[in-house]
Amino acid sequence: MNKFFADSTYDGSFGAVEFAENPEPRVPCVLIVDTSTSMHGPRIGELNKGLKVYRDELLCDALAAKRVEVAVVTFGGRVTRKVDFVTATNFQPPTLEVVGGTPMGAAINTALDMIEERRQQYRENGIAYYRPWAFLITDGEPNDQWQPVAARIRAGEQRKAFSFFAVGVKGANMEILQKLSARKPLWLQGMKFAELFRWLSNSQQAVSRSSPGDEVPLVDPTQGPDGWAFV
Repeated sequence: MNKFFADSTYDGSFGAVEFAENPEPRVPCVLIVDTSTSMHGPRIGELNKGLKVYRDELLCDALAAKRVEVAVVTFGGRVTRKVDFVTATNFQPPTLEVVGGTPMGAAINTALDMIEERRQQYRENGIAYYRPWAFLITDGEPNDQWQPVAARIRAGEQRKAFSFFAVGVKGANMEILQKLSARKPLWLQGMKFAELFRWLSNSQQAVSRSSPGDEVPLVDPTQGPDGWAFV
């Protein structure tokens, strides 16, 4: 099992311009969430609960609440920019509903476009930021062209433009997720969405407290009483 680390290297520098009334450096994370019909029933219900846990956990850390930014892209039938980047303080978890197929490739492309746009906004406003996260959750496989975005993910990882994580819910095509992600994708145990989002929050809190250039070790999500993943 590979160790989990988060890169906390700063990109950009502080400027005098106030950015969203908050000049703190940012830890941006875009959630790329499968809302196709296969996620119906208890799965989507637990996912929605997990998003609220994520928000609440971030708000318990005063620094992370100002530094962690969240965006949400959903893909079910079509791709939707459900939530544009906002700090945890202003994040209102959407109530997700299921519909349609699984345009995963287009959703990932949209999320990576959002990261590029946000990085440009940071630069224009003199805001420092840590390496962005792109966090995919799916229980299926793409019904669109995903190979081009796989190349884009790997190129972005090599440039340290972002870190891409993939989590498969039961039914996910892990072979495709492996081809998409530069790091090993993880299986979600059952419907432990709350544990997953608690881990994500804790990890981002650790990054937000780190110093530039630090390699931040993350808790192994497959271990301990709160482990939510397996490989």
